[in-house]
Parts: sequence; structure tokens; C-alpha cells
Amino acid sequence: MNINSVTVTGRLTADPELRYSGDGTAFATFSLAINRPPRNGDDQPAVFIDVVTFGAQAEALATHVGKGRKVAVQARLDMDRWSGDDGRTRTKHKLVANDIEFLEAARPADEATAA
Repeated sequence: MNINSVTVTGRLTADPELRYSGDGTAFATFSLAINRPPRNGDDQPAVFIDVVTFGAQAEALATHVGKGRKVAVQARLDMDRWSGDDGRTRTKHKLVANDIEFLEAARPADEATAA
């Protein structure tokens, strides 16, 4: 059996970028900062992971969630592979979201910006 399921909570590092593919499918990309627990009393650096989501979920995310907002993401792990300018193969892991839950209500500053 193969299982590819990841669930994380974190805060958006920037506003999501909403775009549309050639066939009109909406997709949003964003990065999450995921805090790690302290080790031996010392704070650990956050982990940053890129996330992509599609369709109505992408449009809702771009409309209602911005930088600093906390979300929970249920996703599958994926990897992009490409050739760099130097001809070497590059890879980058990302999450492809199946479900995103908004964990905080909009802050007053967020509501004022959206109006």
C-alpha cells in the first residue's frame, strides 16, 4: 500500500497568487511557515513549504486569506523537476492541497483592506 497524505498547519508568508491556466482552471500558489517545537529549550527555525490548490478552493483562498493568516492544509506531497541554467537537474517538493481550512476569522485590518 502506498500512502501520500500530509496534514500541516501554518501561516501564509505572503498573499496567495491566483492565476488561471490556459484552459481557464483557477490555481493559487502560496507558501506556509510551519513552526517547529523548541529543542533543548532553544527555538527552532520555521519550515517553509510551497502549496498549490485548484478550482473554487483557489479562488476562495485568494479572496478570503492573506499574509499571516493561519490555515490547515490536507494535501499530497509532489515534486517538481526541471533543468537549471547550468544544465543540472533541480527538484523542489511542494504540497498539492486537497482541502484547506481557514483557522482564524479575518482581523479588522484584513477586512478594511478587502473593502
